[in-house]
Formats: sequence, C-alpha cells, structure tokens
Amino acid sequence: MGLLLLFLLLCGVADFARSLSITTPDQMIEKAKGETAYMPCKFTLSPEDHGPLDIEWLLSPPDNQQVDQVIILYSGDKIYDDYYPDLKGRVHFTSSDLKSGDASINVTNLQLSDTGTYQCKVKKAPGVGNKKIQLKVLVKPSGIRCYVDGSEEIGNDFKLKCEPKEGSLPLEYAWQKLSNAQKMPTSLIAEMTSPIISVKNATTEYSGTYSCTVSNRVGSDQCLLRLDVVPPSNRAGTIAGAIIGTLLALVLIGLIIFCCHKKRREKKYEKEVHHDIREDVPPPKSRTSTARSYIGSNHSSLGSMSPSNMEGYSKTQYNQVPSEDFERAPQSPTLPPTKGSIERKGA
Repeated sequence: MGLLLLFLLLCGVADFARSLSITTPDQMIEKAKGETAYMPCKFTLSPEDHGPLDIEWLLSPPDNQQVDQVIILYSGDKIYDDYYPDLKGRVHFTSSDLKSGDASINVTNLQLSDTGTYQCKVKKAPGVGNKKIQLKVLVKPSGIRCYVDGSEEIGNDFKLKCEPKEGSLPLEYAWQKLSNAQKMPTSLIAEMTSPIISVKNATTEYSGTYSCTVSNRVGSDQCLLRLDVVPPSNRAGTIAGAIIGTLLALVLIGLIIFCCHKKRREKKYEKEVHHDIREDVPPPKSRTSTARSYIGSNHSSLGSMSPSNMEGYSKTQYNQVPSEDFERAPQSPTLPPTKGSIERKGA
C-alpha cells in the first residue's frame, strides 16, 4: 500500500514538471531615463497544455493603493497594446512568434513614472505560469558645473565645488588633478571624493587643471576647472580708483543738472520779455477820433474863407463826413469873423 502511494506521488510530480513553466527567474533591472528596458519572459509548454495561448503583462506602480494595470495582451492570436495610456506606443513584444516560447517585451524611452513591478503571466490550459521583474528608472548625472567659491589669491581660503544639474542618488564624486599632479597638496587627498574641496591658506602649488567626475548606477558626467592662485591684488589702489570714479560721476551729474536749470531759466526769461513787449503796443485809433481829426482840419480851413462861400463850402464838406462819426463828434464853437469880412463891413 505504501509503495502504491509513493508511485502515485511520483507520477503527480512528473506531470507537474511537464506542465507550462517560465524559465526566466525573477530579477531587478535598473535603467537610465530615456533608455530601453528589456524584460525577459521565456516559457515552455507540456504536451498536456492544449488550451489557447494567452500572454498578459501587468504593471504594479510603487504606490500600493493603485491597482495593477494591463499594459499589453496577447489573446486569440492578436496583440492589444492600448490598455495603459502612459505606455501606449512604447511597449512591444520582442518576438514575432509568441508561440515559440518567448513572451519578452521592450519598454522604450523610459520615464521616471515607468518605475514599478512588472508581471508576466502565461496561460495555456491547463498550464499557468508567471514571473515578476522590478524596474527602477534612474537619471544619470548631467550638466556638471565646476567653479571656485572665493578669491584665488595666495594666503586666502576658498572652495572648489562640483555640482550636477540632475542625477539620481546615490552619487559618487571623484576629483583629479590633471596638470602638475606631482605637486598635489596632501591636504586635498582626503577630499578628492567629496563634492566640495576646501582650500586653506592657498599657495601656488594648488594651481592647475582639475576634473570632477560624478557617477551613479546608470551613468556619469565630468567637468573641468582651471585654478590659478595669484599674489594678492593692490586693494588700496582699487579702493582709491573706485572713490575717484564715484566723485567724477557726481561732478558730472551736478554739471548736467546746472546746465539744465540754466537753460530752463533762459527760456522763462524770454517768455516774460516777449509778453511785456506785446502789452506796451498802443491800441489802434478808433473811427471817432478819425472823424474828429477830419472835422478839425475842416475848421482850420474855414478861417481863410469869406462869408459868401462859407455856407456852401461847409455844407459840402460836412456832408462828406460819415453820419455815424459826425453824430458822435462834439459841436464846434461859432467861428469868429475874419479880418477881411470886418473890413468889408466897415466899408
């Protein structure tokens, strides 16, 4: 009886071994942003697996609160790859004949949001198999900037800094002196793996060309820095020059203000003089004064005329004066008799 049970158990194990199985083990993949991730999924079928072949890839985001998303599916000899919008057009089966036992996929142009756990499920009834691959998308270092923070003068303290614009942690730093390496100060050796090198009481032996390499698990980048330690500059002369320049600028500004003020006063004076001249101009003569002068001139001429023709002449002359002006003119006094008329009267 015991031998019979052992035989049945061994047969069951053999049948299980001959069922569908995925030969690729679970693994962890790290790739850089923008690259392509290859996710293998190789499987074998047994003679007992007679059902239709179905292959399904799922994505489990790092946030456990989100449900698994189908990213690509093979069923009924057709491929469906429009389930997950974030990966649409970027996920493909690597094999053109999935029935041959290769369900691997490629994910192109990787993004940080592609990080997660991918699961491959293969089913051909009664056989079923699955495997998991963890994908971590990293950003390789780029945009490395090297610079000196401080004054590069003998006796000063300053810092050499190496800063990447982007890069996934952890980052590793490696400084190297490319020129005059034999004069490398021993105080710097301990800091050659740090993003910042502190220089104390600088001397000329620090001068040279330095390189800084920043790397992580998916890539690296490098920058160069030229360091020239020079004697201290003439600070007193620099300060004096700055003071003199400031004074000259102030004098120039004052001169400009004075000229503008003087010009404004001259324009104001010209306007006042022009206004006074216009006020002194006498008003034009009115028609009344013209009439008066006309009558006065006629009166002066009457003194030389005789009484015989005075009456006719006066009527003729007064009729020539405009009525309006004549009415406004004052009445003339009675003319005294002339000398000739007196003599005629006496005769």
